[in-house]
This record gives sequence, structure tokens and C-alpha cells, in this order.
Amino acid sequence: MRVSDSDARPVHLVLLWHMHQPDFRDCATGEFRLPWVYLHALKDYSDMAAHLERHPGVRAVVNFVPVLVDQLDDYVDQFGSGGLRDPLLELLGRDDLESTTPAQRALILDRCFRANHDKMVDPFPAYVRLRELFRLIDQGGAEGGIHLSAQYFSDLLTWYHLAWCGETVRRQHPLIGQLMAKGSGYTAVDRRALLEVIGTVVTGILPRWRALADAGQVELSTTPFYHPIGPLLLDFNAARERQPELPLPHEPCYPGGEERTRQHIDWALDFHERRFGRRPAGMWPAEGALSAEFGGLMGAAGVRWTASGQSVLAASINAGGMIDVARDGRLYRGHRLGASGPVAFFRDDRLSDRIGFEYARWHGRDAAADFVAELERIGTGAGAPEVPLVSVILDGENAWEYYPYNGYYFLDDLYSLLESHPTIRTTTYADVLASGSPDGFPVLDRVVAGSWVYGDLSTWIGHREKNRAWELLCEAKRHYDLILREGRLSSRQRERVSRQLGVCEGSDWCWWFGDHNPPESVRTIDAVYRASLARLYDLLGEPAPAGLSVPVSRGGAGDTRTQGAMHRAG
Repeated sequence: MRVSDSDARPVHLVLLWHMHQPDFRDCATGEFRLPWVYLHALKDYSDMAAHLERHPGVRAVVNFVPVLVDQLDDYVDQFGSGGLRDPLLELLGRDDLESTTPAQRALILDRCFRANHDKMVDPFPAYVRLRELFRLIDQGGAEGGIHLSAQYFSDLLTWYHLAWCGETVRRQHPLIGQLMAKGSGYTAVDRRALLEVIGTVVTGILPRWRALADAGQVELSTTPFYHPIGPLLLDFNAARERQPELPLPHEPCYPGGEERTRQHIDWALDFHERRFGRRPAGMWPAEGALSAEFGGLMGAAGVRWTASGQSVLAASINAGGMIDVARDGRLYRGHRLGASGPVAFFRDDRLSDRIGFEYARWHGRDAAADFVAELERIGTGAGAPEVPLVSVILDGENAWEYYPYNGYYFLDDLYSLLESHPTIRTTTYADVLASGSPDGFPVLDRVVAGSWVYGDLSTWIGHREKNRAWELLCEAKRHYDLILREGRLSSRQRERVSRQLGVCEGSDWCWWFGDHNPPESVRTIDAVYRASLARLYDLLGEPAPAGLSVPVSRGGAGDTRTQGAMHRAG
């Protein structure tokens, strides 16, 4: 039930949408191994910008990880030059699909059903027919694809990209609707026209977000460059602050972790300033993973705010976890990390997870109304500050494929309600800091290391495969340190090697290892991770150790959320 106007108090809301994809480029050739960067640009980065453009009264924080921005720029260069280094895009624009190789046909069949089938395949009968035909021929074994025609592959490539078009893209580009209505028999002319729309959308993504930031509607923040888990780069034992018995790698620590963490922070701040024209005030740490030491490094680099998950705050205030930080109101204010660290804001897990996991099953208008009613209730809570600040933080890219129409109606209704609400005001963390006294934030003297995933760090360490991945990285880092000490490399070579090491330090590799992900996806990530390490040795002028030829993973599990989706919440 909605709170009455007489009981309503002001509530400030920060919506932080986090945008991230790891580096999917082949480190030797520059070819994109996986298509998720341009697909999410086509569907999610474009739709999310369009909703804010349609609702100028709604403000938000949008976090762009630098390695994602760098890849988006790479795609812009590809579209501009016509030299496509993404094999799926190259095939989409190819004149003749009759001459495709068996490997290229296998690639199309492997990639072009990777989507949420309930929302992105089943609504389109022509796409469903392509899937059912493939299932029939696939029963004949790995060679079944040789019986499929070039027209089949043309139709499949076209439908895959049509399904990945954002709802606002479909509405703004008549060609998309025309191709959907055609249903089949797509020609090279059709595919090239679709490729041109994709290029237009992807090329426009970053300029649109910069325009929203320049207008003051959006605050853009960043993440350490290659999305490393900062607390673990600094100290493996950080994982035991929440889980004292967690198995750790045989290595005592990551060699030189503090220097590397500083490097990722500095790279990110400098890159963001060059790319968007201003230095960011805030930094969303990869996966919201926070520790006291990591917070101190961000503060020393000039980062003014950071953020993490609700359970990190609860554990830091009370190791026993008995305090309800939402009920007593401490969740709804910023906390300074130590005497001179950045101000940390903490995610309302219940509200954020409603958007991420629950509202997709609701009617959009009902979900939006429920969200607003929850904010009103927070405003009247007994323990809430006079003006509570509610932080809703989640991926800006992965939830929407579980919604009808990519979340179009939910977000449109939500932004409409927020824009016109008399007591709820959307804001940004930079504005919160600008409007408050430096002494107005209570000091959090103790930070128990954790993340927004279960409140701990076990998603990236503690499992046999995750620990093995860390051990391979530690071994490579020792070789890196030795070569640098010996002075064998030029300054340009040192920069290339340092960047390649940064790729290997990213969080996404260890996220995939373990028992909870689909085996085919884990195998791909495993191969990419080991290839990245092998490339590091190559740049160092050293032979890769024999252990890199052995897969880290022994398998995986059935996917619990989507049918073969390679991307995931990041």
C-alpha cells in the first residue's frame, strides 16, 4: 500500500548501473574471440541510454569499466575502416556464405543460439524454426551441419542479430522491423544493411553517454582498469576475513600485489579522464570487492567515493552479522573508510535484487509501482536518517534479457514514476558529496573484506580450480618480475607486457572456474585464460611452462539461468 502524502519524507535514490565485459580479444591477433561487447552495446548500452534520454528528470551513476570502453573504441575503429576482426560480424557482412569453411559454419551454429531462449528466441517463430531444424540435424552428430544450406546460415546470422537488437533500436530503425517481418530468405543485401545499423548503434554508444554526462544527468564512474579483485591482489588472506577456513592457493600471496593494484587504479583514472573529458570522482571496485587496504589505495589516488554490497557493511559493523543495517538506517548513509579514505556507499541488496532477479516476472507497471512503494516505506522507517540515501546497484546489461522487451516497459514506467514523484529524488554520489559536509559521514573504522556476491570473496578463490588459476598467475608474475629486474625489455616492451599482465589479472577468469557454470562456457574461458598467460610469456621472451597446456577446469555444471549464455553478471 502506498504511503500517504502526509507521512511521506524525502528519499534520495542513487541508481548505479555497472557496465562491464572482460577483454575478449585474441592477445596475438586482435581478433575478438567472443561477441558480447558489441551485442550488449546493440541491446543494453543503447537501451539504457535511450531511457535516460527519454526521461531527463531522472539522474543516475553509470560505471564504465575501462577495458570495456577500450573494446567499444576498437569496434568503432573496425566499423570505420571496414576491417572487421570479429568473425561473427565479418560473416554477417560477407557477400557469399556458400564458400564458408566447416569451421566457420561450426562457429555460426555455436554462437547463434547463445541467448535467453524464452525471451529472445521463442517469441519469433522464424527463429524457432531455425533452432528446431538444427536440433533435428544435430542428432546426427558433429557432421550434421554439412547438410544445412547457405540460406540457413544467412537466416540464422540475421535472426541472431535481430534478436540482440535493443527495443529502442527496433523502434528507432525501421529496417529492424522490416527484416523481422520478412522472416526468412535474407540476402547479402539484407545482412549488409543490418550490419550498417549495428555499426551506427555501436559507434554512437559512447558519444551518447558522454552527452548525458556533459548535461549533468549522469555521473560516469570507473573501475580499476582490467577489473581485478583488489582485495585478493593485495592479500589472499583477505578471503578469510569472512571465511576463516577457506582453502587458499599454495602461494602465500600475489607477488607485488600492491604495486599492481595501484597500477590498475592509475590506468583507470587516467584513461577515464582522457576518454570522457573529466577525472571521475568515484570508483566502483570490481564486483564491489572491498577491503580496508584497497579502500586506502583508492583514497590515496584521489578517489572520493566507492561502493560495495550491503553485507560488507553489516559484517564490518558487526562480525556476528546480528545488526540489520537496513532496519537501523546505517545502510542509507555514506561511511568514510578510515580517517582519510573515500566515502563508501552500500547497496540495498533487497531492492537491487528485485530488479535483477524478481521483477522480470512481473508486469512492468506493477513492478515499477512496487519499487517506488518500497522507497516510500524506507523514507518512513523508524531508523532511517532524516533524508535516507538508497543505493540501488546492479549490472546495466545482464538482467534485461530476462524481461519482456528487454525491460523496456519496466524501465519506462519506473523512470516516469521517479521523474514525477513528489518526495523521491534521483541523484548521484558526486552531488551527495558536494552537498554534504566532509564531517557528515560516520567513519567506518573496520572493513571486513567482501564483495556484492554473498558478501565474501569465494567466487574468485577457495575452489581447487580457482586456486589453480591464481597459482598459474603467480608463477607468471614471478617471471615478469625477474625479466624486468634484469632490464631485458625496452620501455615500450615493458608497457605491452604490463598491459598483458593486467588482462590476466582480471576477475572474470576465476569467476568462471568452479562447479556452477556450464561446461562449454568454462572450457572457452579456460582456453582464453591460458592463452592470455601464454601470450604474456611470449612477450617476455620466455617459453610458456608445460602446465599451461593442461586445462584448469575439469568440467562445470548445467547453466541455471540461461541456455548456453556465455556472458554473465559482472
